[in-house]
Amino acid sequence: MAASSTAQVLSLYRLLMKESKKFPSYNYRTYALRRVRDAFRENKTVEDPKVLEELLNRARDSLALIQRQLVTEQHWPPFSSIVWAQKQCK
Repeated sequence: MAASSTAQVLSLYRLLMKESKKFPSYNYRTYALRRVRDAFRENKTVEDPKVLEELLNRARDSLALIQRQLVTEQHWPPFSSIVWAQKQCK
């Protein structure tokens, strides 16, 4: 893997981890972090430039998806159930 590819991969990994940590929901946050870590660990031995480029594009798509989801959650907060509201009042 070329030095520039390594830098791109590390930069993308850091961005994905940073954005994943912004999820307000614990379940979403841990799921996203786990998926990012697992995907990068699974593909750390890839040497083929074409496969590497495809994986980088997939990671960029995932980053865009995470960022869109964060914006959506800011505009429309998650639904809180009536049961949860009743438990908090007690």
